[in-house]
Amino acid sequence: MAAFKPGFTSEFNEFEAPDAGHQKNAKTARLVESARLALTSLALCSSIIILGTSGDTLSVFNTTHFRNNSILSLWPAKFDLRPTVALVVCSAIVVAASALSVAASKISAVRNKPLVHSSISFLAPTVCLIAGLVGTSFFYGVNSSNSVSSLQSWSCQWSSVNMDVKPHWSTLCKESKVALYLTVMLIPLEVIILGTVAFGAFVEKKQVVYHERKGSPAMS
Repeated sequence: MAAFKPGFTSEFNEFEAPDAGHQKNAKTARLVESARLALTSLALCSSIIILGTSGDTLSVFNTTHFRNNSILSLWPAKFDLRPTVALVVCSAIVVAASALSVAASKISAVRNKPLVHSSISFLAPTVCLIAGLVGTSFFYGVNSSNSVSSLQSWSCQWSSVNMDVKPHWSTLCKESKVALYLTVMLIPLEVIILGTVAFGAFVEKKQVVYHERKGSPAMS
């Protein structure tokens, strides 16, 4: 009886250890997917705020800017709107890509197709990362100029002036800064999301290898 027990334990461990490893990998895959979904949702919420704030500043400029070179114009003659327009366009792209990624994780018809789901999971943060880089590059490229003002630099220059009507310089300055800072934040956030996608793919590959070994005649 004493000689049989060690043999039984060894045989038991031989068949139980792989199952335990498979369960651990499956749990890790679920945690990674949950983290990716949470971070993507954060990127989606941030991009909505960027779109709202930068869109509002652009709207205020369009309603208060006189195009007939009036001497009462509130805005300078040399003015560059590209940073603000870039933030609006890039944030709209991030909203669309992030929403698609979240929807793909929630729709079972897409989630049950690993190739489609993994492709969307990888492409969405890649597009968002590029959009974030483009948005910030426009701002810092224009902001480095000493001769041309941007919407943020001009509004922040006059932010101490209290106004009862549009444009409210202080509000425009704050909205511009929020949009810019969130866009900058999107860059490392999307890098982290890409990292979770890569790690999730690694875990899934381990699961596939496990299933192949388990079903192999050499292992039976």
